[in-house]
Amino acid sequence: MIPPRLLAILYGVGLFAHASAVPVAEPEQQVLGTLNREEDQIESSRRLSGRFLHITDFHLDTHYKEGTSAERVCHRDTGTAGFLGAEGTDCDSPQALIDETFRWIERNLKGEIDFVLWTGDSARHDNDEKIPRTAGEIIELNKVLAAKFIDVFEDSSAARGLSIPVIPTIGNNDIMPHNIFREAPNRWTRRFTEVWSKFIPEAQRHTFEEGGWFSAELVPNKLAAISLNTMYFYESNSAVDGCAASSEPGFEHMEWLRVQLEILRERKMKAILIGHVPPARSGDKRSWDESCWQKYTLFMNRFRDVVVGSVYGHMNVDHFMLQDSRDVDIVAATEDSPSDPSFSVQSRSDYLSSLREDWAEMPSPPDDKASNFFSSDEWDMEALGKKERRFLEKIGGPFAERYSVSLVSPSVVPNYFPTLRVVEYNTTGLDGVKLWADTAYSEGSFESLDWDAVKRDSSEDVAEADEADDGEDVEEQGKKKKKKKNKDKKKKKKPNFKIPDHPSKSELPGPAYSNKPFTWLGLAQYYANLTEIYEKRASSKTQEGSHTVEDENTAAHVDLYHVEYDTRDDNLYSMRDLTVRSYFRLAKRIAKKDSSDESALASDPDSSDDEDEEAPNTKRSKKKMKRPRTNQVWRTFLDRAFVGFLGDDELDDIQI
Repeated sequence: MIPPRLLAILYGVGLFAHASAVPVAEPEQQVLGTLNREEDQIESSRRLSGRFLHITDFHLDTHYKEGTSAERVCHRDTGTAGFLGAEGTDCDSPQALIDETFRWIERNLKGEIDFVLWTGDSARHDNDEKIPRTAGEIIELNKVLAAKFIDVFEDSSAARGLSIPVIPTIGNNDIMPHNIFREAPNRWTRRFTEVWSKFIPEAQRHTFEEGGWFSAELVPNKLAAISLNTMYFYESNSAVDGCAASSEPGFEHMEWLRVQLEILRERKMKAILIGHVPPARSGDKRSWDESCWQKYTLFMNRFRDVVVGSVYGHMNVDHFMLQDSRDVDIVAATEDSPSDPSFSVQSRSDYLSSLREDWAEMPSPPDDKASNFFSSDEWDMEALGKKERRFLEKIGGPFAERYSVSLVSPSVVPNYFPTLRVVEYNTTGLDGVKLWADTAYSEGSFESLDWDAVKRDSSEDVAEADEADDGEDVEEQGKKKKKKKNKDKKKKKKPNFKIPDHPSKSELPGPAYSNKPFTWLGLAQYYANLTEIYEKRASSKTQEGSHTVEDENTAAHVDLYHVEYDTRDDNLYSMRDLTVRSYFRLAKRIAKKDSSDESALASDPDSSDDEDEEAPNTKRSKKKMKRPRTNQVWRTFLDRAFVGFLGDDELDDIQI
């Protein structure tokens, strides 16, 4: 619970004056790939559209030059660098790609989305010794991107000057040296407070300057965004040391996050978490310090009634990760060796393969229930068989509450192809709610909360938790360990922070688990196939002769982004929504390696079911004639991870 003195402060500023109804009816939602542009834009801006944009890793490079060499990061020498970027290389984004991306957003998404989540790394990499980055350049590049968002979503009639909120976060290349972010306040939090003044609520700017994190309401009194400063969790940030010691900024950040989620729970609000570096933890890859990952996973489990979902960037590959609350052991958390933050195609594929191996180890539903086990929101446990009941108990019930999900979007910078994504969410019961654009900063009581005051009052309540509540009692966690008690074992050291309560058992799980307002229903992944664009441009030149510079600039105004896939009508992924249990089911289908799931497997098109003519009755001869069956869900997952950039031969080279 929130400490009494803190409650008094919060009631004093009116934080708990509002509550939201939570209907559970299934909505009728529009397919993401077919945005409705026929309605009057002014009218559509007066209500929630039920969509938001997630965009990440612009990596704008004003030194980029068309026709230069990718070996020289597209800065010099003769090469094939295209005018919209050099796909499949380490070159950063030219100004033309940024301009066309925002032109596309304005033409296709303006008036059709409710907010923007912008997850960092807007500045170019420091990868050219002849043109080293400067602190001033990093700030200027972020100013350019901020101005682009303001230009697209500026609205003088809105109370805050913008039609929708834009929520930014700091990336590991938005600072220098890259990856190194010292305890705040520092020069970066001060400068970004200025650069993002249109995006950070006025009363949150002091909080941001003090730590690089902030919170903001997206739908007043209903939904908030929490912008994490993942630099304090990042394993490669040698300036800090995780989240275990109370002297570390990561510890304070996690305390701030806990208090924010407590406040939102009291207000019956929901939250979306955003950050740059995702909590990757699979195989040899550890993006976060283990002590930070442990607390994050614990909080995601304990606040599963509040957190709608979380989105990240940084890794440039399209994928998701599941956090298992049974891996939480706060006291025993140890530091791992830092891993290489840079990824090649092969190291990324190794990482994805390790994810698949982890998913294979998750509990599996009974074979006869595999295809439709998660099709119901209600289960009569007494009517289920022993295997079914055991499976549900293992995953935390019919909503898979043992797990939480983090989504990672690929990047605008064309390491493969430029991308952005639009997520659709449930708006049932939200008709007529007050919109962000019509709410002045002073009206947002959540935004006017002074973190310093909260920190002072809550610090007295951060006492040692009971031994039984040290983060290991999530559902069935630790049952096996309890059976093997050692009488001589020393008493465990208790955690040095407050363990949050579980959500109420009297209500259905939160929007991340059951379909209700703000549940994510589907996403449309958009990509720009630069290879096709350049081929069409070359063909046009051949047919029409040479172009002037003005002609080429006009040719750049292409319909840049197209739907790569849309989960709402994707028969292969077959996701009814983006709840945790949908991702759990997808992960298990990706992990399949045998023939028990026919929907996930397909024979090689060149294989034959005919028996060998010389030995038609032997099993060995028939086996020789067949090639291994390929899990098409896994192969599609790989293909989409690399934004469709890799060819069949390259996908074949990845171990499947």
